[in-house]
Amino acid sequence: MSQVTFYLMSEQDDAQASAVERLACTLAAESWGAGHIYLFCNDEAQALRLDELLWQLPPERFVPHQLQGESGMAPVEIGYQPPKRRYARLINLATATPLFAGHFAQVVDFVPTDETQKQQARERYKHYRQAGHTLEMRDQPVLAAPDPAQP
Repeated sequence: MSQVTFYLMSEQDDAQASAVERLACTLAAESWGAGHIYLFCNDEAQALRLDELLWQLPPERFVPHQLQGESGMAPVEIGYQPPKRRYARLINLATATPLFAGHFAQVVDFVPTDETQKQQARERYKHYRQAGHTLEMRDQPVLAAPDPAQP
């Protein structure tokens, strides 16, 4: 079974991206070298937002990635359909439980600050527990503030 880590979010969303989306990109940037990652989104619009957020990272934090369906074998793939290839880690941004989570060694999920989204996260947590996954809770890490010198 998978190791599932839930991040308890404390940061609020902003106009450009949700706190969950920003943390998902940070986690992908920090861990893509350790194995292939699939970023599972709610829909195409969210997948495109994540694609753009990854392109906005500073050059020294470049994450080789692609949208699902694009040719290539980038170590990070972003999609909103079940993945077609095998990955080491799933970063779940979808509100529904990914029924394919058991195919991954590690799953990352989130508990947002919004009450409706918290309830959806509780349902995912219950599903993972009933499926026999190992569960862990962590507080949202403090992310470095953007460098004001960067455009």
